[in-house]
Amino acid sequence: MNTLKMTRIFSLALAGLCVAALLVLAGCASPRNPATEAQTANRQYMAQVNQTMDDLALKLDGFQDAVARGDVVTMRTEADKAFKVLDSLEAIDAPEALTEVKQDYVDGCASLREALDGYIALYTEVSSATEDHPFDFATYDQRVKDIQDTYDQGIESLQAGDGKAVSL
Repeated sequence: MNTLKMTRIFSLALAGLCVAALLVLAGCASPRNPATEAQTANRQYMAQVNQTMDDLALKLDGFQDAVARGDVVTMRTEADKAFKVLDSLEAIDAPEALTEVKQDYVDGCASLREALDGYIALYTEVSSATEDHPFDFATYDQRVKDIQDTYDQGIESLQAGDGKAVSL
């Protein structure tokens, strides 16, 4: 036999052994584990939620700065930015194991939306008051308290979702 022919046969045999070894290794690899897939899905969901919460915190900081300045136009702009983040939080698909967690987040988003709108409405009324149509400051403190309670309820719902997620 000539050397070239032997080299080809040896190469083909070696290639065949490599393919066989790969097939054996593939057969030994663990099959898809549903528990591991569920844990991965849960981690991915929570990672998306955490990133969204970081974005929301930035938007709410901007809103709070506008409130401190009494700047109604910026309050609306910052609220609209926060609403987009709240929409994206609600839109994240939750794995089955985290549906209750997501519901807490959705409830929290609704309360935060209501509170932000409440602040804007209140500050708009104050800033647009005139001598002929003055603002009734007798109701101001109670309205601020009611709005703050709604805001706090939203934060509590978000924290309740976090608490449930941690306990899983």
